[in-house]
Amino acid sequence: MNVILLGPPGSGKTTQAQLLANRLGACTIATGDLLGDAVQNDTELGREARQYMDRGEMVPDKIILSLVGEQLAVPEAAKGVILDGFPRTVRQAQDVNRMLAAQGKRIKAVVLLDVSEEELARRRLAKPSTEERSDEDPAAIQRRLAAYRSSNAPLVGHYRELGVLKIVSGTGTLEQVADEIKRAVGG
Repeated sequence: MNVILLGPPGSGKTTQAQLLANRLGACTIATGDLLGDAVQNDTELGREARQYMDRGEMVPDKIILSLVGEQLAVPEAAKGVILDGFPRTVRQAQDVNRMLAAQGKRIKAVVLLDVSEEELARRRLAKPSTEERSDEDPAAIQRRLAAYRSSNAPLVGHYRELGVLKIVSGTGTLEQVADEIKRAVGG
C-alpha cells in the first residue's frame, strides 16, 4: 500500500508516517532524510545536492526524484511506502505517480493531517530546542504556516480531483490520530 502523508510543520506527519509504516509493514520515505543520508554517505546524488545546499538553494526536483526513485526500487518498498511530506508540488506528484505506475503501483491514499494554526504554533513553541532558532517565535511560525498553506493548496486540490485525498484530524493522542489514519487508508 502506497500512502502520502501531508500536513503543515508540527502536524505530526513524521511520527504518524512511522506508526503507519509499522502497522502496514511498509517503509517510510522522507526526502529530508534521503538528502541527509546521500550527503553524509557522499553518494553521487549527495555530492550534487550538496552543491545546491551549500549555496543555500533548493535542491532541484531532478535530484529529489532520483533519490525517491532509488527508494521505491529497494526490496523493502515492495509491501508499500509511506511518503512523509512529499511530494510538495503538483509536478512532483505527477512524477511520483509516473514512477509508481512504471512499477505497476499507485498511490492508494493521500492523508492530510488537519491541525489548527493555533495548535501548530502551540506545539512549535512547546517543543524543546537544542539550539536557538529564529523560526521559533510566533510571528515566524505564522509566516511559515501561511507559506505552507498557500504552496500546499494546489497539491491538495490535485489529490482531491484524483479522489484519493483523505482529511484526518491531527489532534488527539498519537494512537487516536494513528487509528484515524488507518481507517482513512483502509489498512
